[in-house]
Amino acid sequence: MQWQNKAPAKQSNNVAFMHGADSKLTDPPYPSAEEASTVRPRKLVFLHWATVLCVCFAATFILIRDQVDGRVLRQWLLEGHRHFGLFVLFLFFVRVVLRIRLGKLPSADNASRIVHILAGLTHIALYALLLALPMLGWALSSAQDKPVHLFGATLPNLVGADEDLADTLQTWHVDAAWLLLGLVTLHVCAALWHHFVLRDGVLRTMLPRRRR
Repeated sequence: MQWQNKAPAKQSNNVAFMHGADSKLTDPPYPSAEEASTVRPRKLVFLHWATVLCVCFAATFILIRDQVDGRVLRQWLLEGHRHFGLFVLFLFFVRVVLRIRLGKLPSADNASRIVHILAGLTHIALYALLLALPMLGWALSSAQDKPVHLFGATLPNLVGADEDLADTLQTWHVDAAWLLLGLVTLHVCAALWHHFVLRDGVLRTMLPRRRR
C-alpha cells in the first residue's frame, strides 16, 4: 500500500518536469538577469521603432515620387512624405521629454569610456538630424510658398516665400538626409557588431518584448 501511495507522486513529478521542459522549448527567449537590468523601458522602445517606421515611410514616399508620373499621384506622395516627416518631429519631442524623465540609463555593455563617448555623440547627432530634417522640410515648403497640411489642418509658414532661400533649404534638406542615412547605417552596423560579434545583449535591450 505504501508503494502505491508513492507512485502517483513520482508520476506527478515526472509530468511537472516534462511540462517545465516543454515551456522552455515553447516560450520565447527572455533576457538573462544581467540583461534584464539594462532592458530599455517599453515606451522608449516603442518610440524608437515608431520613429524608424516613420523615417522609412517618409524616405520611401519621396523616392517613389521621383520615379512616377501624374500630378495627383506625385502630390499625394509629397503629402505622405510631409506627414511622416511631421510625425518624426512629433516623436522627437516626445522622446526628448521621456529621456529627460527617465534620466541616465544603465549601460548595456562593458565598452571603454572612449567608445561610450563616441556612441553618445552619434546618438546626439541622430537626435539633431531627426529635429533638423522635418524643420528644414517644413521651412522649404514655406519658402516655396506651398502650404504644409497635417490631417487637413494648414500649419503656419516658418519663413516667407523666397526662391533663393528655397534652393538653399533644398540643398540642406538633401544633405541632412544623406547624413542621416550614413549615421543610421553606422548605428545599425554597431548594433549588429554587438549582437553577433561581442554577444553582449545590447541589441536585445531595444527589441520589443511581450510581457511575461
